[in-house]
Amino acid sequence: MPINFDESASIGECDGVIVTPGNLTPAGARIVKVPVLLQEVSVQIPLKARIKFPDPVLEIKKIKKRVKVTQCRLIQPRTTRGPRGKLFLSGFVRKNIQYATPFCADKEEVSSRIRSLTVDIPFDCVVEIDEFLTPPVGPFFNVRREFDFLVNQPLPAGFPEKDELMSNDLSQFHQQSTEFFNEMIFCELVRSDITEWDEATNRRPLKDGPFEEGVFTELVEKMVLDLVLKVLQNQQVRVNAR
Repeated sequence: MPINFDESASIGECDGVIVTPGNLTPAGARIVKVPVLLQEVSVQIPLKARIKFPDPVLEIKKIKKRVKVTQCRLIQPRTTRGPRGKLFLSGFVRKNIQYATPFCADKEEVSSRIRSLTVDIPFDCVVEIDEFLTPPVGPFFNVRREFDFLVNQPLPAGFPEKDELMSNDLSQFHQQSTEFFNEMIFCELVRSDITEWDEATNRRPLKDGPFEEGVFTELVEKMVLDLVLKVLQNQQVRVNAR
């Protein structure tokens, strides 16, 4: 019978040797292009959601949350007070709710099945950034300039014979344009904290069950989402190589 190595219980050990890195940059002043921290911001976002369950819920067993940021864009409006910006944030909180739904009950016990519901709770907000640790580079604006050539043309009847029409040629178009490819400002999500309060709004007694038990199908959630983000931009930085 052939051996299936993918299911083997033992793994062979490999020998590793530390080597000296080669092709090092010579010592001296160098210019490197690296992500530079423009600012680190803490954002607090209040959220409210109404969640409806497909089954009667006896109790919530566990809630697992994940924060997803779908957009983080910095816009720099014109200002006379130095570099400033508005950070546009969009995303959602993914919630997986595990709950018990009863299928059999009497006055002494309740039998339930464990099910789960996954919902996305969206958020959008704009954050004011009053100052930067390192100012953004750019944006540099595209430039388009037109130029023309002098053309001498004869005048029609009614003008002196020695006179000429001196102007540009309307049948030609000349232009010089410059286009800049600016470095995009981007974000990194460092940390998220969620404080929430969930409350059932239509709880009713469980039929044929113990007197203290009840079920519900609708939940109102109030949540405070705290995010810490790094705002970065690839910039050229002068360093000393040793």
